[in-house]
Amino acid sequence: MTYTLAATIALPWAEAVEKTRDALAEQGFGILTEIDVRATFEKKLGAEAADAVGDYVILGACNPALASRALAAEPQMGALLPCNVVVRRAKDADTTTVEAIDPQTMVQLSDAPSVKEVADDAGTRLRQALADLSEAANQETPG
Repeated sequence: MTYTLAATIALPWAEAVEKTRDALAEQGFGILTEIDVRATFEKKLGAEAADAVGDYVILGACNPALASRALAAEPQMGALLPCNVVVRRAKDADTTTVEAIDPQTMVQLSDAPSVKEVADDAGTRLRQALADLSEAANQETPG
C-alpha cells in the first residue's frame, strides 16, 4: 500500500525546501515543526550516518481548519497530526523528492464519515501543493 503522495523536482536543495513551504502555504498549511534529520544524525550518529541519509527535513504541516474538523470528529486523530511532509535529497543527487503522508491513511483508522471528508479535503490540497511545486520547478528548469 502506498501511504505517501510524492513529487520529484529538479531544484537545488534550499530552493526545493523553500518552494515546498510556499506550495503548502498556498493550500492553507502552516509549518508547526521542522526536523532536520541530517543535522540530528550528524550530531547523534556522526558524519557517516548524516551522509547516508543525505539532505532530509521533515516539515510538520497543519491546516488549522482541517485539523479542527478532524479533532472534532475524533479527538484521537491528533496522534496523526500534523501532516508530515518530507523533503529529501540523496548525496550527489540532482533531484529532490517531496513526500506527504496520504490523508487517506486516517480513513483506514476511523469509521467517522467526517474524518473521510477531512481526509478527502486534505488530500486534494496536498496533491495540489505537490502539483504546484512540480510546475514551479519545471518553470525554472531549462528544457
